[in-house]
Amino acid sequence: MSRSTLRLTVAQALVRFLAAQYTERDGARHRLIAGTWGIFGHGNVAGLGQALLEAGEDTMPFHQGRNEQAMVHAAVGYARQLDRLSAQAVTTSIGPGATNLVTGAALATINRLPVLLLPGDYFATRAADPLLQQLEHPVEADLSVNDTLRPVSRYFDRIHRPEALIPSALNAMRILADPVDTGAVTLALPQDVQAEAYDWPEEFFADRVWHVRRPAPEPAELAAAAEAVRGSRRPLLVAGGGVHHSEAEQALKAFVEATGIPVASTQAGKGSLRYDHPADVGGIGHTGTAVADDLARTADLVIGVGTRYSDFTTASATLFQEPDVRFVNLNVAAFDAHKLSARTLVADARAGLEALTEALAGHRVDTAYEAEYRAGKERWEQIVDSVYRADDEHAVPTQTQVVGALDAVVGDDDVVINAAGSLPGDLHKLWRARSRRQYHLEYGYSCMGYEIPAGIGVQQAAPGTPVWSLVGDGTYLMMPTEIVTAVQEGLPVNLVLIQNHGYASIGGLSEAVGAERFGTAYRYRSPDGTFTGDPLPVDLAANAASLGMDVLRAKTVGELREALATARASDRPTCVYVETDPTPTSPGAEAWWDVPVAEVASREAATSARTTYERQVADRRRHL
Repeated sequence: MSRSTLRLTVAQALVRFLAAQYTERDGARHRLIAGTWGIFGHGNVAGLGQALLEAGEDTMPFHQGRNEQAMVHAAVGYARQLDRLSAQAVTTSIGPGATNLVTGAALATINRLPVLLLPGDYFATRAADPLLQQLEHPVEADLSVNDTLRPVSRYFDRIHRPEALIPSALNAMRILADPVDTGAVTLALPQDVQAEAYDWPEEFFADRVWHVRRPAPEPAELAAAAEAVRGSRRPLLVAGGGVHHSEAEQALKAFVEATGIPVASTQAGKGSLRYDHPADVGGIGHTGTAVADDLARTADLVIGVGTRYSDFTTASATLFQEPDVRFVNLNVAAFDAHKLSARTLVADARAGLEALTEALAGHRVDTAYEAEYRAGKERWEQIVDSVYRADDEHAVPTQTQVVGALDAVVGDDDVVINAAGSLPGDLHKLWRARSRRQYHLEYGYSCMGYEIPAGIGVQQAAPGTPVWSLVGDGTYLMMPTEIVTAVQEGLPVNLVLIQNHGYASIGGLSEAVGAERFGTAYRYRSPDGTFTGDPLPVDLAANAASLGMDVLRAKTVGELREALATARASDRPTCVYVETDPTPTSPGAEAWWDVPVAEVASREAATSARTTYERQVADRRRHL
């Protein structure tokens, strides 16, 4: 029996295939690969470049990037905003274009967010060997620089023959759509294979829908989890990013209103409850609130929902100190559900919370416990008010006052994006999240340079939504290039650029661990060779303007408030530039974070820091 075929190049076939892939959850259908980012070079211009041109914007929208890493960040921001139900692809040439993908791929995989990477590769036929930009290995002739993507990809394949694309492309889609396995997926495409023609079966290009499942908990696990909750006196729920990915916010709200159990959140889970819900006690861990961390220390049961328990969340295994504390972990991934020797509830977060709420019908925590955490929450809100407050409109703002001024300007559906520096700590402790996607912190990889391209991705995913990318000067200098893309595409990303003349976060950490802020300031060299001279005369506002942004300079608290309001009302990419008062005003850390200190040193700062370190590390425990 003959079957119909289409003669296309590998690149043309891949683009047509990707355009026909969809996800479906709860009856709603989404395009799986909604567009492709690209920078073209000799490794992909004649293959994927030609294929994208031939397909046209209706088939596969194309986005022009300026930096390969940034293109991945934009795609990740897009996927996160759309609950991992829709993603984007990124194509690059061979050589440095491909290796620039590695950081973005690691970020995507660590954060469990889907992105499809399509780097060019060497000739499969070896007709030209070595190629421009080819890495030659003396004993592994099939190795290329793209192999650096293997450890940071959830799926990797090199397509040596046209027909190999069919099973590989199907596997790639399966991984991207899987809530357990998703992350970066890499299909390395030799440049000669990209341009090679093949007779493809027409059914390869038929619409294909990938169901995103919501697995329900197994009855025995559900019963054990409910028994553990009923037997606890001081339970605490830790909400992670899985709550957002599974759209479980309403299920969580129903659970806590039925049981009275308080909710603390990780960086990825913040906003799972509105900040003003009586059961929301804020961030947990090293950057957490006093009330959340106090509850964590005395909790006899910790219910983890959609969290992978990073060291910031557990305060490097020192936070949960109640001698008999036990854990129940609700997670779609068994790998995460088993952490901390927990009782497992392997299920979708929404399905699991709904089932657990039903299983706990009639159960509620003691009223004294509710009164305790509500009083702690009220005390913390007073602290937030105090560090947000700026009594002098003519004063230079502190960083916490910058956050407070933004808090006063945003609407419920604005999105605030950050990833690195001192801001994640301030935001986790202080930000008042009003909606499920307002708080967008990339803290799995804490990658400097993420914020601006991620803002573009969020704008693409949610047109008309005000987006704020918050960056310090150190982060800005890492990757401002996608400002040009925002200008080109007419995406009104708002950039809040804070100038504090160096790596403020690492400067503080350096001082705490005895490294005396070495190499953390952006200053001229002093006569002794250290970077302790005058601040460098770098005008980052002028740089942002030169890339096409509207720039508003704010020197005082009053000017800052006015600039933020102007930026929010603008339909153009706008930068609010502010130089802050470096005086620390954020509440101190309520829990420890393990950064090992030199065991022997000749300088007093390091020996003193080591003494403190040894006292803190003694509180670490293994939960078995």
